[in-house]
Amino acid sequence: MTAMDKITEEIAHFIGLFHTTVEEARQRDAYPDFSYHTQKDHLHTEPFISSTFDAPYEFLGFDPDVFYKAPAYLRPLEHPSFASWQHHPPILVVRDDSPYFPPEQTEEILPGARIGQAFTVPPIEPPGSVVNYIIQAASLSDDDTFNVGGSNLEFHPDPVNDAALLKAADDVLSHAPIGHPEMPGSSAELIDVINDIAFQLKALVAAPGSPMETFIEHSPVIEGVYVNGELVEDAPKLEDYFSFDDEENAEENDAESPADEDADNDDAVGADADEDDGPPPNVVISEDGSITIDNSVELIAGDNTVVNQAVVKNLWTGATVTAVVGDHVEINAIVQTNAIWDTDSITSAIDGWNSEDSPNELFNIATFERTDPLEEGSGDQAAAGGFPSAWAITEIQGDLLITNWLEQYVFMTDNDVGILSSSGVTTSVIAGDNTSVNQTSIFELGFSFDLIIVGGSLYDANIIHQTNVLFDNDVVGAVSGFETTGQGSIGSSGNLLWNQAHIYNVGGADRFGELPSAYLDAANDMAAGGRDLSKGVLTDPAFAGLGGLRVLYISGDFLNIQYISQTNIVGDSDQIALAMNALDPQTDAAWTVSTGANALINNAAILDFDSFGHTYVGGQQYSEETLFQAELISHQPDLLTGDPDTLVNEAVVFLDDSMLDGEFEEMGVTPAEQDNGHYQNDGLQHVLG
Repeated sequence: MTAMDKITEEIAHFIGLFHTTVEEARQRDAYPDFSYHTQKDHLHTEPFISSTFDAPYEFLGFDPDVFYKAPAYLRPLEHPSFASWQHHPPILVVRDDSPYFPPEQTEEILPGARIGQAFTVPPIEPPGSVVNYIIQAASLSDDDTFNVGGSNLEFHPDPVNDAALLKAADDVLSHAPIGHPEMPGSSAELIDVINDIAFQLKALVAAPGSPMETFIEHSPVIEGVYVNGELVEDAPKLEDYFSFDDEENAEENDAESPADEDADNDDAVGADADEDDGPPPNVVISEDGSITIDNSVELIAGDNTVVNQAVVKNLWTGATVTAVVGDHVEINAIVQTNAIWDTDSITSAIDGWNSEDSPNELFNIATFERTDPLEEGSGDQAAAGGFPSAWAITEIQGDLLITNWLEQYVFMTDNDVGILSSSGVTTSVIAGDNTSVNQTSIFELGFSFDLIIVGGSLYDANIIHQTNVLFDNDVVGAVSGFETTGQGSIGSSGNLLWNQAHIYNVGGADRFGELPSAYLDAANDMAAGGRDLSKGVLTDPAFAGLGGLRVLYISGDFLNIQYISQTNIVGDSDQIALAMNALDPQTDAAWTVSTGANALINNAAILDFDSFGHTYVGGQQYSEETLFQAELISHQPDLLTGDPDTLVNEAVVFLDDSMLDGEFEEMGVTPAEQDNGHYQNDGLQHVLG
């Protein structure tokens, strides 16, 4: 852009100002024509009136100026409670000098209630059905292949077939007295499951013999703690046999206060301060400058942990008196099975090593416990306290279901294949140490009543079914020429199979009686739409001292079932070959080999609320409690039998024929034709020390 001189710039400004003036004149000339077509009302606006704002009030905070206060309870009735966990909502009792509610006003004030001159009962809500179907399944395959230590060998044994493990598990489950019931999808199917289980348990005594060592206890009532078929005073504690060491150590480290850490640091000076910080070093430099390396080989091919844990606390509904027009069926059953196949083939080349093996431990622990609220109370109260003259009734049309169906499964395989040798350094291989956990906790806290009337039948079942199956058939063989002069230890067993179950019932075993005619008449009246309770019901000694009754009527069946099934299936059959380093054999290395120490744990507990007092039955009453404990210890595995050294040497081949010099020829290993391969076939992605 070219700059203008001063004169040209002044002319340009003048021309621009001239055009602006011309445009304003044109607009003024066109405005009168535009104004003729415009509504005049829209051209005028209301004058703006300014107003002043004044707030001469002082804000003192929110005050709704409501003088109503809720009346306090005058005298709440005392009701039985369960272990101080659950109490009835208080029923208000009006004093004798309170106003009288005429019968015609009673129905309007409290629908569904019958009220005498001195009592009022608030309306109540019926409990709903509770149904939980939970399936937890965990599956893990950790079949590792590793080759460490520079042996210049490859190990190719026949792989372990999981079909044998599954076949063994199927055989174990098939010998269980109740099998594996299918999950019910309706009330009718739920009743069929309970009846089928009751029939199977009843026929258990007459069943043919089982290949497992079994213990069976079958009677109307079982009480006490049973461990592997023996009645004991106290149940064993899991922490005495197993602990999660890593988690406990981590918690202890987290719990250490900074002050303690500072004190430890102050006490440690120089080289001494490093002694407690982590594991010891594998390289030590002495004062003369010589270097010593920790020459060791460590293998952990087992140490697997699987856990199923379930707790169900059913306090959903119950009553002081339960009246059942139909049948009453009660079943409590614990079924526990431990099965282990642990036949190891260990080379004689390591006979001088220390054996870290502890025996396999199998525990079936079952506890049946029951509390009777009538024994804890004062018994039947005297009629001097009076009987109720008021009641409120709530109704359920159809069935009431309280169902918790839990199934927990863990399937794990850890069939490792590896070849180990020492190369003069610290070598550590962890091919196991897996953990799998299923955990469920249910707590149902609901409603309680003074009287429950069931128009149909009542089914009450608590069932715990636990199974552990372990395959731990290990082969540890030595390649020809393998030898060690250093310390060594091996552990191939030491497995723990743990089943623990606890069924706790609230309600006496002898609480049952025949259904009185007064209760049958009340049930028939409610079925027809009535809401009256006769004197025969109100004067039941169980209600003595109460001013009013809370009543639940169920027109159909009352179904209460808690079912827990826990299954652990683990295969840990390892195949390990021990060899020497191809270039520099190290005979003085320290060896630690562990292929066992697996833990299979099932832990389940059921707390079931049946009744605060009496149960009257109009039909048949059936109560059975069953304990089934079995264990199978097999010493004849279907796989990997024979001399371990022979099996290992048949599966070993050389990686590189150029490495076959005189030293290896002395070992007596026959070279085999082998395609070019890698120096290491490490399925653990070179987990070396």
